Amino acid sequence: MAHQFHIPVLGLGYSIDTPLKVARYGISSVVSIVDDELIERMRKYHLEQHQLTYVVIPKGAADYRSKRITAYLDLLNNLITAQFELLKQQDFSLGSDICRYFELLPEHSQLKQGYDLMMEYPEGEGKRIFQQILRQQMQVGTIDVNIMAKVDKLNFGKDDTYLGDENTDALAALRGFAKSNVQSSVILSAGMNPRLYGYLTEFEDFYPDENGELKKKIILKVSDFRSAFIQSKFLAKKGLWVSEFRIESGLNCGGHAFATEGYLLGPILEEFKQKKAIMITELYQLYTTALTERGNLKIDLPKQRLSVQGGIGTATENEFLFKQYQVNSTGWGSPFLLVPEVTNVDDHTLGKLTKATENDFYLSNSSPLGVLFNNFKGSGIEEQRLERMAKGRPGSPCTKKYLCTNTEFTTQPICTASREYQNLKLKQLETLALPEQEFKQQFEIITEKICLCEGLCTSTYIKAGIVKPKESKAVAICPGPNLAYFSNIYSLDQMVNHIYGKADLLAKVQRPHFLIKELNLYIDYLQTEIQLHLKDLNDKKQKQLSKFKTQLLDGIDYYKTLFNQQAQLIKDQFYKELLVSENVLNNTVI
Repeated sequence: MAHQFHIPVLGLGYSIDTPLKVARYGISSVVSIVDDELIERMRKYHLEQHQLTYVVIPKGAADYRSKRITAYLDLLNNLITAQFELLKQQDFSLGSDICRYFELLPEHSQLKQGYDLMMEYPEGEGKRIFQQILRQQMQVGTIDVNIMAKVDKLNFGKDDTYLGDENTDALAALRGFAKSNVQSSVILSAGMNPRLYGYLTEFEDFYPDENGELKKKIILKVSDFRSAFIQSKFLAKKGLWVSEFRIESGLNCGGHAFATEGYLLGPILEEFKQKKAIMITELYQLYTTALTERGNLKIDLPKQRLSVQGGIGTATENEFLFKQYQVNSTGWGSPFLLVPEVTNVDDHTLGKLTKATENDFYLSNSSPLGVLFNNFKGSGIEEQRLERMAKGRPGSPCTKKYLCTNTEFTTQPICTASREYQNLKLKQLETLALPEQEFKQQFEIITEKICLCEGLCTSTYIKAGIVKPKESKAVAICPGPNLAYFSNIYSLDQMVNHIYGKADLLAKVQRPHFLIKELNLYIDYLQTEIQLHLKDLNDKKQKQLSKFKTQLLDGIDYYKTLFNQQAQLIKDQFYKELLVSENVLNNTVI
């Protein structure tokens, strides 16, 4: 890999074409393949931008969802390959894209050091040979894709006939990736889906070729060691190797937030560090047994990477993760929302993000999936939600139906953010004769849901200039709380230099250490849970919350030991913040 960081998936549309903007510089990024309508519209847009012929893949055509995804990924791959070849042919003149490629690399990179030596080398045949060697060693960034494993809607034909397991949303998306010509990874997130995991076995690209290479790799996004081990064993027994565990903070992240049971990022990474070798040994045994049954006779131990993401904000924090936990890569997501040449944030939303403070980013229940969702107070979708409520028309029209999971009132699932569901649910609420305060709480819970299918694409359509005449312009955006500390619009060079410590974009910003920030988010989460269950705090819930608190206290003890080993300045600042958090937690009564 050319770089030691990646750009994670950012909503549905914010990173939908990010590889086209950064892959030629060796930077890997992740595309969501949930929304095939967005994908088809962006395929049309980019074909037209490159004066290429667009042939529509209409909704309703046989296997249209899978074919749209394959066609889009193939287009990205072809365009990026062309970009990269042109870049490699450029002269090494200051200001050229090929020079930019090398100048973006970290200073300790052998490739960067070789480039620096070459630039000082005297003109002549020797320099030209040196340049050719550098060109041969350049690597393009990967076009990785993300599938939320549990977002796997069943699909039905016009006559309400079930279209079969292979045509559920997640399986069709996987098929689209598997049939594409990209050589990259699928990131499986949001829990285990046995049906989806079993479907991986249908595609040869997930198995080693005659040289032992994997054309397509599997990355599991996880938030604890136990889950990672269970899922990877399930796959290894099928002859499928997990090439990377991507550990994400449970709460200090963007998008959907999956809170752990009080396990903090540091202790989680420590467990991976301590147990990874044992895990690999067991996985390899299962893997080789399964592959031998398939006829593979020589199976070398494949590589297995470890990456981490969620709230990292400075080069010091970034470097700490590499040194302390031996990770292979770090993920930088939300800060790139402020880099217009990399992500799709419309100007209006971009302006709001640059002025936002910590209080503008909050953990909400606005996702129709019933999972906590990182939200932004200044978003257009929230304004639209309040306007609809003021008009007595809560809820959204449901056109895409990707998040239809509720069958409380209907035979086929509908979305809890839809006007249909909220109308039915509010009518039911009115029949319960609840006390006024309780009625208001339930009313807010029902109407808090927003349409993510539309809202997370809108900014992309606005920026590309392809909004349809009657289409909503209400933007949903889901940054992590770390974005509060970045308050300008940045270039790709500025952000990459910040990651590698060549510059400091937060030099004058007062900001907690990212591990302390996560701890405080968990304490806030615990206090909210306690308040929610004050009236019905049974023994089971009390034990659960007490265990949660104990896990946080254990995490604090771990951090005390860990940071005793750090440089004095880092230790002093961290301890000061840690003791404040510990005091708040100790005073939290369950």
